[in-house]
Amino acid sequence: MEFSSKYLERAIEEISLLPGIGKRTALRLALHLLKQPQSQTTDLATSLVDLKTKVKQCKNCHNISDQDVCGICKNQSRDHSIICVVEDIRDVMAIENTEQYKGIYHVLGGKISPMDGVGPQQLNIETLVAKIKEGDVNEVIFALSSTMEGDTTNFYIYKQIQNSKYALKTSTIARGISIGDELEYADEITLGRSILQRVPFENSLKN
Repeated sequence: MEFSSKYLERAIEEISLLPGIGKRTALRLALHLLKQPQSQTTDLATSLVDLKTKVKQCKNCHNISDQDVCGICKNQSRDHSIICVVEDIRDVMAIENTEQYKGIYHVLGGKISPMDGVGPQQLNIETLVAKIKEGDVNEVIFALSSTMEGDTTNFYIYKQIQNSKYALKTSTIARGISIGDELEYADEITLGRSILQRVPFENSLKN
């Protein structure tokens, strides 16, 4: 496709790099931006730069935050003795939307997937184990998607923490979430019930 403007062409190239955006959609979005007031386009550009330069990773749970510690970890009304282990920040948002969970989180940043070159060292597992060794955690909830990679990650972490000298309960969300489904796509009622009706992790090993 030939373009009469190199600036338009560059914008289309950059927009099309976003997931789920093809060249035709990128062209439509770029032309839309051209029609908008300059202030709106400037605000969009500024918000994207701020997103990249100012958003931090919570030093406690690895959730995204504007501060060193996220609002969930700062909230003293939440039960800090229960940690819900999730794959990424989208899962935190999905669970929070249910309004059924009152503990805190630990974001792994992915799942163990040898085929994709992702091992335990690439995930935030060491910091989770370190938290548990501090002795203030009573329960760890595994809330990864019910895929082979999710189950592998759950089991790896379980083996790392099961010999803890502290009385630690491990559980997993009830299988109201279909096998292979990602948490972010589950409806809030189903996900909320899966959290509330969680089962001992050991039970999942027998299936």
